[in-house]
Amino acid sequence: MNFNNLEQLYRSVIMDHYKNPRNKGALEDGSLTIDMNNPTCGDRIRLTLDVQDNVIKDAKFDGEGCSISMSSASMMTESVKGHTVDEALQMSKEFSNMMLGESYEITEDMGDIEALSGVSKFPARIKCATLVWKALEKGTKEESNK
Repeated sequence: MNFNNLEQLYRSVIMDHYKNPRNKGALEDGSLTIDMNNPTCGDRIRLTLDVQDNVIKDAKFDGEGCSISMSSASMMTESVKGHTVDEALQMSKEFSNMMLGESYEITEDMGDIEALSGVSKFPARIKCATLVWKALEKGTKEESNK
């Protein structure tokens, strides 16, 4: 597959997650809720996590923003469900490395997330893609400090 075809495939995956978001909504009481925003572009995200025995049982998001931030949230919530907090944080580290153009390893567990790799060429958009991942890091850190 040549580069243009791969780029087109990635673009269609991103738009599919944007138009048909997975895990959109909120979890009920007892869930960990993290609100974050990107003041630069106005993206807002509310991430809710159901963490039991250090495992992310469920994850949902709500908010508004560009196709990159919303599709990243859809992909991230799919990726982390069923994984331990440490595994989810490792996914976040690999995603961050991908956004920064550094060496990274995307595992099969991370689903469609590699479709966002092209965002690394647009520094102004990296914060859009990483917003929900930063919410995950913030929320799990706060939870572990309780």
